[in-house]
Amino acid sequence: MSTSTGPIDLPDWAWERAEVREALRARDMGAVFRHVQQYSGASQARIAATVGMTQARVNEVINGRREVTRLAVYERIAEGLLMPDDARHLLGLAASRERSRGGAAFDLAAFPEVVRVYEAQASAAEEIQQNARCAEELDILAVRGLGLIGLNDSLLRSTCLPLEQGGKGLRVRVALLDPDGEALKQRAAEIGESAESLASGVRLAEARLRELHTEGCDVAVFRYKMLPTWRLIRTDGTHFVGAFDAGWEGHESATYKVMATPHGPLFRGFRRMFEAVLAEAQRTV
Repeated sequence: MSTSTGPIDLPDWAWERAEVREALRARDMGAVFRHVQQYSGASQARIAATVGMTQARVNEVINGRREVTRLAVYERIAEGLLMPDDARHLLGLAASRERSRGGAAFDLAAFPEVVRVYEAQASAAEEIQQNARCAEELDILAVRGLGLIGLNDSLLRSTCLPLEQGGKGLRVRVALLDPDGEALKQRAAEIGESAESLASGVRLAEARLRELHTEGCDVAVFRYKMLPTWRLIRTDGTHFVGAFDAGWEGHESATYKVMATPHGPLFRGFRRMFEAVLAEAQRTV
């Protein structure tokens, strides 16, 4: 392979992979180099030329015989691999923009918690399912949740099945709008649906989730009473966020992929909001 000394430019999705982000958090440069080989096809010689090491040193790092500990070396690696600022933060480095620009304000691109925006949930469906298949925890904040988890062909139903039924056995928490509350009546009026129909949908989703619980799935269901604003799907360290409004249903909203970062407030804020909703909600399953 080529031993060009130019930077190695990985596709954006490679830096979003959970295993790559975990390696960066752990400052495991051996794992990072292995992922670079996997996603770029670069040889050890190519990596060495790019990050200012010898090939022998890169080989030692990859095989766990030597660790990288010096900040200057992390910086060389980040520059040689053209790490985006989010990846730099996971590694404990300042964003490239922070080094060249001062002031109290900062460019939002330096803290890319929102790593992707989809036109609607349907456009994000494949990635949401893929994330759920790899996750240990799944949180859902919805109105009735039938299209997400309530029906057999729902987006996330198969990932929530018990292990003996082919599922992953992950922990699931679902918050649905209280079918007996005033907020449901208001939401029904907003979308031009009868309160009875909307409430029936919530109760159906709840009943189907109770079946999963009875069959051995680790699922908890809650009823919240506030007017729905955010629609959340959390798979471990990733949120898929949409919004409810008088003009559209949650699945019709643009869907934002928000990932946990060391310095960003969005993921933490949505996580905190979900926990606050559960704290005020009534558990029914």
